[in-house]
Amino acid sequence: MTVLRRATPADADAVTRVFLSSRAAALPWLPRPYSDAETSEFIRNVVLARCRTWVATQGDDVVGFAALGPGHLEHLYLDPDRRRQGIGSLLLRQVQEASPEGFTFAVFARNASARAFYERAGCRVVAVGDGRDNEEREPDVSYEWTP
Repeated sequence: MTVLRRATPADADAVTRVFLSSRAAALPWLPRPYSDAETSEFIRNVVLARCRTWVATQGDDVVGFAALGPGHLEHLYLDPDRRRQGIGSLLLRQVQEASPEGFTFAVFARNASARAFYERAGCRVVAVGDGRDNEEREPDVSYEWTP
């Protein structure tokens, strides 16, 4: 059974593991501008410290997370072995409930499975970027979700 709860600082290592493994599996072509240690520091000192973050757990394992900034979904990642089990939908519904005014977010343009997931959930494309506005310099698509 999957349980959602608010993330705590003690979840930093598990959230970092999910972030890194998800990106490696789903986005193998994506440049990695930061080391694993730098990514861990970012998760600990930015994501968990500044965003409302929820983790999806199965037993003692963190299997996904979503991080919400003011009006913006910053991150939603799943353990690559736990995809297509409804966990992403649970996390997205949690973010939607926490954002009754709606929110925006961006997805890398080549991430077709993520784009399809969000579009099935009623999110709509609002802009297409050429990558100059993200650290990876990868074309992206901006979405918004409104209730």
